[in-house]
Amino acid sequence: MTATPVSSTSSINWDAFAQAIDGIELIRDAAQVAKLSKDYYTYSPILVAQLEDKVGDVVVRPTSETDIIATVKACVQQRIPLTVRGAGTGNYGQCIPLQGGVILDLSKMQAVKWIKPGMACVEPGVRLAQLDKQTRDIGWEIRMAPSTYRTATVGGFISGGSGGIGSITYGQLRDRGNVQALRVVTMEAEPRIVELRGDDIQKANHAYGTNGIITELEVPLGPAYPWADVMVAFDDFMTSARFAQQLGESDGIIKKLVSICADPIPAYFAPFRSVIPPGKHVALLMIAEPSLEAFAELVNQWGGEICYQKSAQEASKGTMLLEFTWNHTTLHARSVDPSLTYLQTLFPYDAELKLLEHMYHHFGDEVMMHLEFIRIQGKVAPAALQIVRYSTPERLADIIKYHEDQGAFIANPHTYILEDGGRKTVDPVQLAFKQAVDPHGLMNPGKMKAWDLHVSSS
Repeated sequence: MTATPVSSTSSINWDAFAQAIDGIELIRDAAQVAKLSKDYYTYSPILVAQLEDKVGDVVVRPTSETDIIATVKACVQQRIPLTVRGAGTGNYGQCIPLQGGVILDLSKMQAVKWIKPGMACVEPGVRLAQLDKQTRDIGWEIRMAPSTYRTATVGGFISGGSGGIGSITYGQLRDRGNVQALRVVTMEAEPRIVELRGDDIQKANHAYGTNGIITELEVPLGPAYPWADVMVAFDDFMTSARFAQQLGESDGIIKKLVSICADPIPAYFAPFRSVIPPGKHVALLMIAEPSLEAFAELVNQWGGEICYQKSAQEASKGTMLLEFTWNHTTLHARSVDPSLTYLQTLFPYDAELKLLEHMYHHFGDEVMMHLEFIRIQGKVAPAALQIVRYSTPERLADIIKYHEDQGAFIANPHTYILEDGGRKTVDPVQLAFKQAVDPHGLMNPGKMKAWDLHVSSS
């Protein structure tokens, strides 16, 4: 099928559109629309130049699947592009509309349909913290979350995220078993409801909302533990990294977060300046309280110093340690120095961490090392969200190329293209699904390279 061109938004009859979705919240105020067209793309100076002028024309806030179907029909009738939005906490422009049109804000779809041991069924606008609170009431918790835990939505996390706090135990979202099912509305003249289960969820998982509107999700849960917040200081960076590697591999010690910040990154954490010794490299950790005794012995073995510790009850109030890890580490650094940017790197599994050590010494203070240890196919490996002292686009490209030439995988956070920011290859499963459910290419146009290549060759 040959895709029909997306309409120029200047030719759209917005009054007719408003009439077609009468009764559904529609925002046309320019200031509000502009605000709801953005995410945290400003982390990247490359994306700022490309995305700062991109905004939608209107925002639609559905409260039900029926509202979504009516909105889709109205969009398809006039060939209006549609971009789905959660809480807008992403960093790569995933929910920024490149061609204007409708911003579909799902934040009001907050129903928790059911919770049972090991599983929950929710609408996409449910906030992760809200779900976690409810599931913990029956002894379960969400398996993983981004550092935007308080504000991010379940649908947004599945559509734009890849892993986070909890990945040291459960791996990444794309791993089999971490998403049970998705219910999706298609972008057709007569929208269909498609249920994806098991491996089929990969058709819409981490697809930036380019190939279906997720209206319901079944997400697996893990046993809930009382998580203590702990920080451990080290004199030597590689000692801290090797400690983290062993902690990750210590299956008897239950943990949810293993994060390492090289000096001088801890100096950017204003609330902790009084407890982190100057010049130290710091591990930020979430450890199950029953494991604290065994954990303390591991700290002693590696010569670390516990400089901060809060019980689970204390950690649940006020400042949360997880909000200084993953992409929040970059947020805190940029709040002090907005010229900083970052990279996302996955180092191959190596018990001796040789490539990591080489990169740490090779770049020095220009690329400050921040590690998040995760489980990949049963093995523990460091994923890095290094903080970069940005100078020029050319130098940033050189840093990326050097990493890739040495065997490190870069998930480039300086592109809004789905494939370029991930595995850098066309995903035939996601492309085929888009062809089936979005024949006119109206969903988040310009984000999926595979679709654009398909259209150009049609």
